[in-house]
Amino acid sequence: MKNRTFDVVIVGGGISGSALTYLLSKYTNVGSVAMLEKYGSLAPLNSHARSNSQTLHCGDIETNYTLEKAKLVKQQANMIVHYADQVEKNDFLYSFPKMILAVGEDECERLEKRHHEFAEAFPYMELWDAKRIAEVEPAVALIDGKPRPEKIIASGCTDEYSAVNYGNLAKSFINSARNTSTEINVSLSCEVEKITKFDDHYELITPQGTFLAKFVVVSAGAHSLLLANQLGHGMDMSILPMAGSFYYVPKMLNGKVYTMQNDKLPFAALHGDPDLIELDKTRLGPTALVLPKLERYTGGTYWDFWKSLKLDGKVIRVFWDLMKDSTIRNYIFRNFAFEIPIIRQKLFAKDASKIIPSLKPEDLEYAAGIGGLRPQVIDKTTMQLKLGEASIVPKDENLIFNMTPSPGATTCLGNAYRDAQIIAERLGIELDKDAIINELLGGSDIPR
Repeated sequence: MKNRTFDVVIVGGGISGSALTYLLSKYTNVGSVAMLEKYGSLAPLNSHARSNSQTLHCGDIETNYTLEKAKLVKQQANMIVHYADQVEKNDFLYSFPKMILAVGEDECERLEKRHHEFAEAFPYMELWDAKRIAEVEPAVALIDGKPRPEKIIASGCTDEYSAVNYGNLAKSFINSARNTSTEINVSLSCEVEKITKFDDHYELITPQGTFLAKFVVVSAGAHSLLLANQLGHGMDMSILPMAGSFYYVPKMLNGKVYTMQNDKLPFAALHGDPDLIELDKTRLGPTALVLPKLERYTGGTYWDFWKSLKLDGKVIRVFWDLMKDSTIRNYIFRNFAFEIPIIRQKLFAKDASKIIPSLKPEDLEYAAGIGGLRPQVIDKTTMQLKLGEASIVPKDENLIFNMTPSPGATTCLGNAYRDAQIIAERLGIELDKDAIINELLGGSDIPR
């Protein structure tokens, strides 16, 4: 493949890179797209079903979303639903019951208020009392057949899409892309070691040779920042890798049960989910743990972590601001304890009993090898931890660097649409926005 030129080269074969490959091939007149993935299969890391909560985030059960964000995420989540309607084989999208569970007077009051505020945007969500919760999720509402003592309510539904195998979705995107007239080249075991800018193209050095590109999109998780730094971009950013671990119990839930977010905590609240690859188990989590590496279970990447952290006084200040808050500090220490074999089941059972009140420590099995790693970005200019998706789009250059923690998988097609507009404008190619709006967006464009 040495010195072969492509219109677009995409670095990273996860859900984000695959979604962009599909959208470019289907809705633009781009001539050629190459995808370079450093491992031997598509979606090997955070997009794999073992590495995430397998949730189609719609904003209906995520109480850390504002109404404005929930509406936007819902629109982009529905792009996956519309895509599924168009393909012959759908082995990635699933419908389960889902709910937000509120426990205790304070949470119930907050949830009821939220439910009414979000009702117009999510008309299918119902407000459930304890009796209705027991019908949908007996293990949530009952202990030995009797109602649990605390007041509980839920905002839920039973017949909406709620779960995605993002690894299978990534493979579907590539299969769909190959059925278009665009030339698609997928190179596995092809790690990008260096990107060099020239006057009219970029060169990407890999073990399989040099790839030339008119436009480069890097969607390689935490490693995106390291490649951006090679070209002098994103120097004001650092990466804080957050790992999430899970626990298994025998199948106790029929669907997804999310809990109310603590507004002081910047990390996802505990939830319980069916597991798409362990059908006889319920998965509970995630915990939140800072790890000094950029990939969870592949070995190595410790030095990459230090290069991406760029530890200095500004980064230390961000850590200090986080740790001086007692709620965050106690949460971090408790999550460290969830990784200690001798005590973790007992500690986690106490938290998880909010979802399944009859849960006992001996019911829990630490889900070894389950859970991914999300790159949270530290903005060294504002000295803040930036939660959510982050991208670097250098002005007047044919480059995009994406670092997409949750809900980056859910919004993969929305992010691909955003990137495709930039690519089309800078390369002077055609983008069929009307087709995207009609076929993937239900007739309404994404607000920018």
